Amino acid sequence: MKFKKSIQTLLLGIVLSFCLFFSIQQNLMASEISTSSDSMAETNILSDQKGFPKLESAVDQYLMSIPSGYYTIAKVEELKSLMASRQPLLVDVREPSEYRSGHIPGATNIPLRTLARNLSKIPSNRPVVLYCSAGYRSAMGVMTLHLLNYDNVQGFPPSFAGWKASGEAIAK
Repeated sequence: MKFKKSIQTLLLGIVLSFCLFFSIQQNLMASEISTSSDSMAETNILSDQKGFPKLESAVDQYLMSIPSGYYTIAKVEELKSLMASRQPLLVDVREPSEYRSGHIPGATNIPLRTLARNLSKIPSNRPVVLYCSAGYRSAMGVMTLHLLNYDNVQGFPPSFAGWKASGEAIAK
């Protein structure tokens, strides 16, 4: 039991590190970065040759290596079928402004950064499906909830982009 708790603590640390890193990356993108040689050198440290952050590439490779169906609902049709048969709680982990610009019908907005403060809204007795705009935030949310012993949580990797591309999106 002690070993399991150690692994859970380690994984939670990794998840929180990813959250921190992506938060820093968003702040860097939001601020104006000068094109001086110093800032270019700093950018090269954080980026690979394609211009993507190295950690993001590593996370992307890891996520792509996860077997199909492992904590995920891979297709819009699968999510629609689950919605019709088992009425899952859909959780949009994007920011409120993103949610207001369009979301999956019936979804509850709980931004990833507030997920731990809103565990009372996450049931353990029915399916829960997390989604975001591209899959990274929902993957972090799924990992976090699984570490907190929610075994009923899945992610929707097509995310809102896939739902929208299928013509299913609604705006408020």
